[in-house]
Amino acid sequence: MEDNIISEEEAAQYDRQIRLWGLDAQKRLRGSRVLLVGLRGLGAEVAKNLILAGVKGLTLLDHEQVTEESRRAQFLIPVDADGQNQAQASLERAQLLNPMVEVKVDTDAVESKPDDFFFQFDAVCLTRCSKDLMVRVDQLCASRNIKVFCGDVYGYHGYMFSDLGQEHHYVEEKPKVVKGSNEANDGPEAKKGKVDPNETTMVKKTISFCSLKEALEVDWTNEKAKSSLKRTPADYFLLQVLLKFRTDKGRDPQPDSFAEDSQLFLQIRDDVLETMGLSSELLPNTFVSYCFSEMAPVCAVVGGVLGQELVKALSQRDAPHRNFFFFDGLKGSGVVDYFGSK
Repeated sequence: MEDNIISEEEAAQYDRQIRLWGLDAQKRLRGSRVLLVGLRGLGAEVAKNLILAGVKGLTLLDHEQVTEESRRAQFLIPVDADGQNQAQASLERAQLLNPMVEVKVDTDAVESKPDDFFFQFDAVCLTRCSKDLMVRVDQLCASRNIKVFCGDVYGYHGYMFSDLGQEHHYVEEKPKVVKGSNEANDGPEAKKGKVDPNETTMVKKTISFCSLKEALEVDWTNEKAKSSLKRTPADYFLLQVLLKFRTDKGRDPQPDSFAEDSQLFLQIRDDVLETMGLSSELLPNTFVSYCFSEMAPVCAVVGGVLGQELVKALSQRDAPHRNFFFFDGLKGSGVVDYFGSK
């Protein structure tokens, strides 16, 4: 991450953020370059959040063209942009959000990128990618201590995954503990530390993350894994089914082929859960009715969490999620589940 100095103009632009998480955290953000893959609804939300937060540079990578379906939940793309590249069509509005951020466009397919392409970034965020690609990029970036995030929205559901490496260092603000008195007549309770609500201190911490491959390839016949099955949200298994559909068909389920894709979904669910040694009852048949297309409100929720986690990781401020976040819009607004693999 580059050593940089925040100008007076930037200090004014980011005044509220500097007051919230401090100048050092903002400097780290200002020295960060991020790659964002996939400029559909979720990608637009993440782009907005990173640009407004004030990263140094953001590269928008997407090789697909704009369609009526792809721009329904995508507020960066103009309504008359059908047929244009999705990243290119998003550039103008994205740059207007914050002229101080260097926003670039790459219209190549991410699968075509050589290994060293990813090494120029401090963080990589992958949306709408295959399992094999995400695992490949995660393993590549782990060797260079580059933060990796993955996410998707499918109907009422969405997820985020983060791998911040074996040793992610961050600071957390905690209430200051004041030492107790040593005077004999004060009694034993006086020697204990007391929390001063008017003062805080910054505490340095380190946390370890597992890889995406480890998180997705859990051995559910293992006794330890079995014991955690009841605490594992159904959306974890829905994600596995979606990724298998994407691998097998080279696309996501489409609303205009709902009947056909619903049957494919059910068959893939049975195959995936059987391979894991689990019952198909973990995902009732009704799930197929709620996981087609992107929904703007779900993109906003998941994109907000994903953007927040990227900002926290790059600024090294506050405890990160480890390592899955799932959103199920059917449970009601704001209901979330977490699943940690370490």
